[in-house]
Amino acid sequence: MNSHKFLRFIVGCLVIVATVKYFFSPSSSSGRVEKIIQGSGFWSQHRIPPLNLVDNQIDPLKKEQPQQPSTDRLEVHPKKPASVLSNQEELHLEVKQAPDDNTMAAPFKIVHLDLKGAAPKVKYLEQIFPLLSSLGANGILLEYEDMFPYEGELAILKSSFAYSPEDIEEIKSLAKRNQLELIPLVQVFGHLEFVLKHEKYFSLREVAEYPNSINSLAQGSLELVKEMLTQVMKKHPESKWFHIGADEVRGLGESEDSKRWLEANSGDMGKLFLNHVVAVGHFMTKMRPEIRLILWDDMFRKFSSNSIQESGLQRLASPMIWNYLPNMDVDEIGNLISKYEQAGFQGVWFASAFKGASGIDQRWTPIDQHLKNHLQWLKVIASMPQYKSISFSGIAVTGWQRYEHHTVLCELLPVAIPSLAVCLQTLKYGSFNNKARSELQHIVGCEIQLHKNDCKGKSFPGSDIYDMVKKINNNLESSIKKIMTSYHVRGSFSSYHRKRNFANPRNLGFFKDSLKKLLDEWDSFLLTFRQSMEAIYYPDTLEEWLEENVNEHIERLHEMVIDVERIIKLNGQPKMDQTS
Repeated sequence: MNSHKFLRFIVGCLVIVATVKYFFSPSSSSGRVEKIIQGSGFWSQHRIPPLNLVDNQIDPLKKEQPQQPSTDRLEVHPKKPASVLSNQEELHLEVKQAPDDNTMAAPFKIVHLDLKGAAPKVKYLEQIFPLLSSLGANGILLEYEDMFPYEGELAILKSSFAYSPEDIEEIKSLAKRNQLELIPLVQVFGHLEFVLKHEKYFSLREVAEYPNSINSLAQGSLELVKEMLTQVMKKHPESKWFHIGADEVRGLGESEDSKRWLEANSGDMGKLFLNHVVAVGHFMTKMRPEIRLILWDDMFRKFSSNSIQESGLQRLASPMIWNYLPNMDVDEIGNLISKYEQAGFQGVWFASAFKGASGIDQRWTPIDQHLKNHLQWLKVIASMPQYKSISFSGIAVTGWQRYEHHTVLCELLPVAIPSLAVCLQTLKYGSFNNKARSELQHIVGCEIQLHKNDCKGKSFPGSDIYDMVKKINNNLESSIKKIMTSYHVRGSFSSYHRKRNFANPRNLGFFKDSLKKLLDEWDSFLLTFRQSMEAIYYPDTLEEWLEENVNEHIERLHEMVIDVERIIKLNGQPKMDQTS
């Protein structure tokens, strides 16, 4: 009897050991982790671990991308068996470094912040960085221009309200805290107006009369660019990516230096451009061998793939193809991708727009136009499997604040937050479908009404400015026009009457109170608007925006009130002779 009990005891122990070994063996847990990674489509093929343990919706940017030939391996080292990992715990993943773009957590969804106008205070960035992350962004492209705290001889380049070194550290910390890859952007060829406007650098202009572009052949030009890059790089030692601009090099080839060079080099404009950006690229990679460079592609769209390849640019940088049109030609973009693949580029970036690309003085963001632009880009992204040796690195959703340094402001950032939310959700879900709308409403606190170009019910940072700009845009000019076209104003308060102080006080009395009431209402409203703007922006932005969009109308209203009160006091006296 005892022997039977002992035998049953032995069998029971073996069963328990086998069960424990099955559930807690490293190989089985590793296999389950590996399966999770492989199940995420694009990311597994690019050996990147974007684990979404909450939402099973597949991001279309991660679908059906070509698997690039590589010897890289993703090594998984789980601390615990996969079966006991909680949503709050991170898998510890090690990605071996390689010189291609695929090791840099591609594809990125980058939000571009253009600081060459209406640069927000850091405390506003503290509010919107979590919002951007929640909407699906995983990076920030920071175009510094004159907001960087340049030092030494370059100190004249910075704005009076430039960020301080402490601000830069705080921005970096905010980005890291919100899992946003921070990519600095410094122009190195065109769009150097903020540098070349200073008399000190007049001699470095490509066209003497214009501050747009640098003369790459002038003594001191490359040294200037290197010093700018060095100062920015030192503030961003952790950056894996760096954007060197190089778009829209206005006047290239027009300086005497360039003309002589072109004459000696068979008029090869492409080589003139490529020589400079390649020199910049070599400087950057020598300083930081692991850095990956990006540059706008428009200047070399017409160059042959052989010219690009011979320059060696493809070993230093990746092109960012930009197009902001709602009816963007997808086939044309495909031709550019093919050319860049033939030139030997391993990665390609795209750039869409959520604001600042629909009109040089646009005040109110056309959401539907930017949505259509992103739907076109999704078609391009879906076509990427056909390209075998070039991969999709990511997309920058640009938010331009000016067309260039000397032009007026485009839409303020808070005004464009609903557009940005639509664009990011569209990239996430492949269309602006019900799921995208619902998630946007949950995150941003508003219902998008495309037919009205509006966001109903708002709770996002800066939504008060959104509402107030909307009122200014829709009502300021029209409210003054309404009273100006009223019966008694047209009949008794024309410019002729006002110049000659000639009017019947009885007729002016019909609209005097309404005019004064309208002025008081707008004065009170604009006081609140100023306070909201000052919480987000520096004084120069507030001054410029009011000058461009408000002051003309309010001054007109003030003058009308002053004139009507003055003329009423004259009790209908004879008109003043303007010749006397």
